[in-house]
Amino acid sequence: MSTTTTRPPLAERIAGAPISWGVCEVPGWGFQLDVDTVLREMREVGIVATEFGPDGFLPDEPVAKADALAAAGLSAVGQFVPVVLHDAGHDPLPEVESAMEALTVAGATTVVVAAATGVEGYDARPELDDEQWDTMLANLDLVTAAAEARGLTATVHPHVGTMVESGAEAERVLAGSRIGLCLDTGHLLIGGGDPVAIARSHPDRIGHVHLKDVRLDLASRVQSGELSYTDGVSAGMYVPLGEGDVDIAAIVGSLEDAGYAGWYVLEQDTILTGSPSQTGVDPLADVRASIAHITALAERLGGRSDG
Repeated sequence: MSTTTTRPPLAERIAGAPISWGVCEVPGWGFQLDVDTVLREMREVGIVATEFGPDGFLPDEPVAKADALAAAGLSAVGQFVPVVLHDAGHDPLPEVESAMEALTVAGATTVVVAAATGVEGYDARPELDDEQWDTMLANLDLVTAAAEARGLTATVHPHVGTMVESGAEAERVLAGSRIGLCLDTGHLLIGGGDPVAIARSHPDRIGHVHLKDVRLDLASRVQSGELSYTDGVSAGMYVPLGEGDVDIAAIVGSLEDAGYAGWYVLEQDTILTGSPSQTGVDPLADVRASIAHITALAERLGGRSDG
């Protein structure tokens, strides 16, 4: 699903996301930078495409949403859509269809669904029984079909604090449905999975990539329950690419060798306690460092991206 005979070079498939600037759908996540600042800084560091960010960040109306990105010199690649999928009494399609309408108008390629728990935040989650798993897998196939009807690629995002968190749960989704995978290199590691192994064993199912780097010492404390996920992020669990313990080169190299032709979305989940002028903490510096790392990696990989 993610291979092709011709594809743009890796360096032309790098995108951004508002979460690197601390913009998140979770209430109380932290100081939220305004949209104009985030989009301007994306272009300032050379980003040419981005995910939409959470509802309310860009205008709600699909044409206005696309126009806001175009005015900033950015194109759209996708949207992260947390939605309840395991509840037999809840139809997730209207929520996903609404997101897909805006993605189609903006010329984006990918809808990224996460299996939400139904409660706010990512610090706790229930366990699903087999019937709930069956409901979720069936809904993932319905989302896939709806996306295909619009010319979009549907992917599921293993995410800490959702119903698909770990490597084992990602494998169960891949075995039990036909949806593609959004390989999030950070969330899979924090959730106890191996993003390098997933990239090597399922390259044909990977339709989208969120590139993150993570400090394993803090991730281990989140895994053990010593820290909540939110506290781990606040403590600096996510770091610029190349400064953590995720083998970014192995993951990207495996995907490029397998013919992956999709986007690499740079994400460094960040919680801001105030504006950069107030705190001296500027997410722009970390984004620059990640861009430098992936650009250097693209140069080293060279001809692997020529198709």
